[in-house]
Amino acid sequence: MTRIDQKFAALRAEGRKAFVAYVMAGDPDIETSLALMKALPAAGVDIIELGMPFTDPMADGPTIQLAGQRALGAGQTLQRTLDMVAAFRKGDRETPIVLMGYYNPIHSRGVTRFLTDAKAAGIDGLIVVDLPPEEDDELCIPAQAAGLNFIRLATPTTDDARLPKVLQNTSGFVYYVSITGITGAAAASAGDVGPEVARIKAATDLPVIVGFGITTPEAAEAIARIADGCVVGSAIVKMVGEGRPLAEVTGFVADLAAGAHRG
Repeated sequence: MTRIDQKFAALRAEGRKAFVAYVMAGDPDIETSLALMKALPAAGVDIIELGMPFTDPMADGPTIQLAGQRALGAGQTLQRTLDMVAAFRKGDRETPIVLMGYYNPIHSRGVTRFLTDAKAAGIDGLIVVDLPPEEDDELCIPAQAAGLNFIRLATPTTDDARLPKVLQNTSGFVYYVSITGITGAAAASAGDVGPEVARIKAATDLPVIVGFGITTPEAAEAIARIADGCVVGSAIVKMVGEGRPLAEVTGFVADLAAGAHRG
């Protein structure tokens, strides 16, 4: 079992839903980013989703695009992102970390080298948004063999014919994208999301976590009530981009986590 599997088993035993927080590695600089990352578990975050900055983030809205640009401008690289994770692991061996991003930096490094280094640094899972199931031999299958979960996205356009293919080699959890489009573009509706989550859960035993369009504790609670948990990214990243103090950002995260845990 990975840390992700262990976390969901523990949450089920406690009767709680998961709160997942997304932050961009190296935004606005590596020191600030690492300090925020280290503070997330105490704020109630169950799983950390760590963005890999990339020059062409096609699924990301302006907030996360700008975060990636800030990080790249400050000198963030894939190696520095792995170094951040290794530094985090010196003080926290329990909190699962999912690396989220695009395939190009991984391909440039070389899949075998990347997987070895990611595992050594303390990464538990991957979300690579531009690798469809048809490309599973490229990264998904090797990642699973290396002991990393490969988490797939399902969307409102993933119909019943496509869903089995999406779920085929997915592990850890299924990430349901609550809205069609880019991150930060619209608000998630529990009424719309509920039937879709139920449809996915009927096809898999994996937890289903909902992301995109969740910006308030109330929304986190509503979504967590009909799923196995929720992800918040843009709303947190926006505060980082505004230069808010660490305590203010983590206070906001704690409120979101409390909402999700009430779900």
